[in-house]
Amino acid sequence: MSRRPRVLYVTDLAYEARGRRYCDEDIFLTSRLRAAFDLALCHPQDAAALMDGSDVVVVRNSGPVLGYQDAYDAFRAQALERGTNVYNPLTGRADMAGKQYLLDLTTAGYPVIPTADRVSDLDRLPAAEAYVAKPKRGADAIGLRVVRQAELPELPYSDGLLVQPHIDFQYEVSFYFVDDALQYALYAPDPKRRWELRPYEPTAADREFARRFIEWNTLPHGIQRVDACRTPEGGLLLVELEDLNPYLSLDLLDEATRDAFVAAMAESVRGAVTR
Repeated sequence: MSRRPRVLYVTDLAYEARGRRYCDEDIFLTSRLRAAFDLALCHPQDAAALMDGSDVVVVRNSGPVLGYQDAYDAFRAQALERGTNVYNPLTGRADMAGKQYLLDLTTAGYPVIPTADRVSDLDRLPAAEAYVAKPKRGADAIGLRVVRQAELPELPYSDGLLVQPHIDFQYEVSFYFVDDALQYALYAPDPKRRWELRPYEPTAADREFARRFIEWNTLPHGIQRVDACRTPEGGLLLVELEDLNPYLSLDLLDEATRDAFVAAMAESVRGAVTR
């Protein structure tokens, strides 16, 4: 392509997230990506109307889809019908499609927090002092509640609910990928302060753990975040595989790591346009 690729960058700059400033991250990213692309920003509710003039639609910090479900469904249907180039691709099997993947990975024996969504499967959950119940279509802890074991059989599973044991973990750690390459990792030393993150140097075993889920998702390109918790026994369990619009915590990185991520993302988006 001789001309510069045209990017429609989808973000909600007004979205307020606990412990994070989504808008700052997207202001920074778009300021850097403009060096490689002709770039325009739009709100997620406007994406369907504006996407035809772009070479690729980059979905970034657009907030939980639950806040604009009808608009997102219309955008997704229109993009699939027209073959619109969306980044990340709309073929994601993880959070992009809801929380069903937690059940699928549990059944397949992956290292994930055990998950059930019906009374007949409650025996797959280990005994715990408390359990977490959350909607399959939830995000950002929307609709999450903690329940006792005695309450599990009476929960409204037909409403699209899943349950997991409340894990007593040492800390949470996140692995950030562009395409199939790990860019950096961050962790939250205090389990009660999820978004007070620090740099983390992953071991070879950590890298292999995270890569298993990237390979399982089979996205041809894009940005993904693998969230895990370190159990008291020292192992890792998957908490979430974010493949729609993962927040990246770029403000916590040193300049060299941040520059490397921007370069990798730019190359990935350029590759998505020319594939």
